[in-house]
Amino acid sequence: MAATTTVEPGGAPAPAGPRRRTPLWAVVQRALQYVLMVLLALFCVVPFAWVVLTAVDADGGPTVGLPAFTLDNFARFFTDGATPRLFLNSVIVSFAATALNLACGVLGAYALSRYRFRGRRTFMFAILLIRVIPPPATIVALYLLMVKIELDDSYLGLILVEASAALPITLWLLKGTIDAIPFELEEAAWLDGSSRFGAIRRVILPLVGPGLGAAAMLTFMAVWGDFLTPLVLLQSPDLYPLSIGLFRSFTAFNQVDWGVLAASAVVYMAPPAVLYLFLRRNLMRSSLGGAVKA
Repeated sequence: MAATTTVEPGGAPAPAGPRRRTPLWAVVQRALQYVLMVLLALFCVVPFAWVVLTAVDADGGPTVGLPAFTLDNFARFFTDGATPRLFLNSVIVSFAATALNLACGVLGAYALSRYRFRGRRTFMFAILLIRVIPPPATIVALYLLMVKIELDDSYLGLILVEASAALPITLWLLKGTIDAIPFELEEAAWLDGSSRFGAIRRVILPLVGPGLGAAAMLTFMAVWGDFLTPLVLLQSPDLYPLSIGLFRSFTAFNQVDWGVLAASAVVYMAPPAVLYLFLRRNLMRSSLGGAVKA
């Protein structure tokens, strides 16, 4: 095979130099990177594969294998006397806490964005500090507070705690979104006869949609997946969400119904996944960068 040549500025061709070989250490490093990525992928995929395969396996067990296909596990989940109630409890608490969180978050973020008052910046960082404190450090105080106001072991008490726990992130997220809305639009609405709340409803809410969608997604996922708060605040089995009910129902007497447990896990993952499909565009469009501007 003819050697490749290059043309020098004077016009005479010059022979190409020998091709450099990739150092051995670079090849080994790249191979190790690929091996590590494959191991991490297996570490993440295998649990989900077990859940899906066991959920449709008539003889499901604690190991991954080809299933004897059946939908009886899902039928047993929805026909059992306790599990539908657990699912309904999770739906009630998650949607109610998310709605309350967004309602308070919009008004609070509007005040932080449009009003200037002494200590506003310090107040905002103090709100964010709440999220830095680990939840187990405050759960006992929250329980005693709920007992004091007689809201322990109730939907309302759990909803209030869950909504307030996610409120700092919602305030920061929505404040950044409202900051990006020109104030002149509200002034134009006032000139047309709208009140301040009317301007919020007609101007702010339609334009703050991406931020609301992102805040709703983050809040719903936090409440839906919470285990510690309902475990401490609730004592009645009829009020347990699905996260607590699965833990207590399917580990009784050290006997685990693997098929129903996996089917329950699939059902448990479905609402956040469906909500994500509807709100994923809002997550991408939400202005997270503006949320750090005080």
